[in-house]
Amino acid sequence: MALRHNGIRDTRVLEAIESIPRDLFVPETFRDQAWADMALPISCGQTISQPYIVAYMTQELELEPSTRVLEIGTGSGYQAAILSRLARRVYTVERHRALMEQARARFEKLGLRNIETRLGDGSRGWPEAAPFDRVIVTAAAGRTPPALLDQLAGGGVMIIPVDSGPLYQKLIRIRRTPEGFEREELLPVRFVPLRKGIARKG
Repeated sequence: MALRHNGIRDTRVLEAIESIPRDLFVPETFRDQAWADMALPISCGQTISQPYIVAYMTQELELEPSTRVLEIGTGSGYQAAILSRLARRVYTVERHRALMEQARARFEKLGLRNIETRLGDGSRGWPEAAPFDRVIVTAAAGRTPPALLDQLAGGGVMIIPVDSGPLYQKLIRIRRTPEGFEREELLPVRFVPLRKGIARKG
């Protein structure tokens, strides 16, 4: 993957990407494409983001070794695994039970012991563990869920894709300041929608 040539300059992020085997997180039928820079389908109608987007969102979070991160949308677990290499603790919420269980098994296989998982409604965050230094959302929201803003610590950073028309989404970086929230548009993206509640199946 030519992540360096595409503007990923944080060496810690690059090392984290190199240390996590993406092929472990994709269905067997797509293993031969695991390292291609493209999104791939996983179960429950979800996707695993392309490596560039994973690396870019991780870089723009500005992680430190002491950081506590909330991830909304565990999916395959790949993004959480990358985060776990760079942050002190990762809290990840998934609405599909099957995906959560699969991700837990992968974390255990890789010996990633600083990831906490929860089956739940991602739009509500994880209030018992808040506040979080960083929040990353891997599904597109119509607007930023208020609960996630509330759970962002002072000085914290959130990365979230937000709808901008029926076929267009923007990746937004939000910083919590003493005066409120500062928003910065990063780049156009394409994510599955953020849905409320726990999925009835899967």
